[in-house]
Amino acid sequence: MPVGTTKGPGESPHTYTLVAPDADDQLKIGEFVAYDARVDGELRSVLGRIDARRPLKLYPDAFMADPQVAPSRVAGLIGFDHATPELYEFDVAVLGYFDDTLGFVNPRVAPRAGRPVYLVPDDDLAHALSRIPHGKPGAAHIGSLLTRARDRVPITLDVNEFASTHLAIIAGTGAGKSYLAGVIVEELMQPSVGAAVVVVDPHGEYGTLDEIANHPGFRGDGYRARTLVVRPEQIKIRRDLLHPSDIYQLVGSTHGLSGPQREVLRLALRAVGIDRGRRWTYRQLTEAVNDVELSGGPRNAGDDGADYMLVKRALMWRLNATLGRQDGIFDDYEHTSLQELIRPGQCTVVQLNEVPREEQQVIAATLLRRSFDGRVGTAKQRIGSDDERYLPAPVFTLIEEAHHFAPAGEEVPTTNLLKQILAEGRKFGFAVGLISQRPGKLDQDVLSQCMTQCILRVVNPVDQQAIAGAVESAGRELLAELPALSKGQAIVAGAAVNTTVLCRVRPRLTPHGGESPDVVDAWRRARSQLPPVDRSLEAADPESARTPEERLFGSIQ
Repeated sequence: MPVGTTKGPGESPHTYTLVAPDADDQLKIGEFVAYDARVDGELRSVLGRIDARRPLKLYPDAFMADPQVAPSRVAGLIGFDHATPELYEFDVAVLGYFDDTLGFVNPRVAPRAGRPVYLVPDDDLAHALSRIPHGKPGAAHIGSLLTRARDRVPITLDVNEFASTHLAIIAGTGAGKSYLAGVIVEELMQPSVGAAVVVVDPHGEYGTLDEIANHPGFRGDGYRARTLVVRPEQIKIRRDLLHPSDIYQLVGSTHGLSGPQREVLRLALRAVGIDRGRRWTYRQLTEAVNDVELSGGPRNAGDDGADYMLVKRALMWRLNATLGRQDGIFDDYEHTSLQELIRPGQCTVVQLNEVPREEQQVIAATLLRRSFDGRVGTAKQRIGSDDERYLPAPVFTLIEEAHHFAPAGEEVPTTNLLKQILAEGRKFGFAVGLISQRPGKLDQDVLSQCMTQCILRVVNPVDQQAIAGAVESAGRELLAELPALSKGQAIVAGAAVNTTVLCRVRPRLTPHGGESPDVVDAWRRARSQLPPVDRSLEAADPESARTPEERLFGSIQ
């Protein structure tokens, strides 16, 4: 049944305008409509997405002068009984007719005026929007189309696409980005996928994913998904596996290394053989720092020998406070095994809460570098199954608070690593998913290389501008909807779907670990544990019952 009529071409070559009364409010922003057209001799249903809605005819303002009387009643009193007193004009972006092989094919001809337009049936829409039908292997079911009733049109992501060409989840705080990330992890842990997933979790929000191991939805045909939660005290990194940039970041990120300190550290690292891949211990490094002067080290480190000793002492203090801590994550011999962390059918959550940001960046850099090198070496058959770095299956790594690991205008150990992985990872089965609440603070080259984007509510204008600049596949008209999205609603665009859609995220199978705390309840409980006010003392001394303001201003009166 037609819901409207084409009016004519729109402002751009791939848009047209539609006029409709829309008495039932069916034609929402993001809804899909279609008209029939003959293309190459065949009758095709040409789909389009509503991007804008404007009123053409409304009740006169005078009809609404009395809030107690409905405008329709006023219209009836004066003999106006038109069935469609309101009329709207819509801008529709032409997607084209859907072909199972080619996807959407644009007919490149705007519809003639007067063609009937109808809503696309649910089944046809589900077939056209998602690359892989819901329930089929390789389909990640993340929710349903927002403009239709819940679950009428399921939205799925093509796992092969986003797990090879990278994924970005962007949202303001509290909009549901970690919830959606959890939904995607659940889909990757289904028996039909059984992915190897690593979650870098700076806030400890993903620990509830350990419920996957006990949930029947993650079992089947001898498969049982598992979750490994690695807490900060369980993380161990062997010092000699660190890159020089990691050590510079650890030692000098807070206040910065002076030039002489940096030169002494460079010579000491070279002396222990860090550039030649040699094993070294922390004691050997500190001895090398002391030996730099004896081996003809930098005479320009200080104006004289006394100053140079101060340089070395300051550097040693920095080393002892970071790299040399006995209770820290860095060790001469212990190292968390890569094969223990990364296995098919396992989600490993690396919790980094209570870890300083500089150490979080170094841990993430070490994990990414070793796993990417291992995956590349395995794919190129340079690494055998007896090597600790052997990774025979593709790896997908989700990084929460990605703007801390690839900040705009600042270089940290993970920045270049992420750029390399985003550029080369697809060839070797290594992909990343970046999650950020501040896309404006995320390196734009990094963001623009994520080929699938899930964008939830974003209110900050700077972040909206950053998204518009980096995300090409989402239309600017839909991006204008970002502030209006509610919690759990997302714009999904890019390689893993056939076209940009508005999605209502499905409920999680496992508990969500990122809920905001009930601060009022926490205050109430904390207050209940305080000793009660001694009313007898107040009665004996009325002055003690007065507030400080009453004591001060009461005397003035």
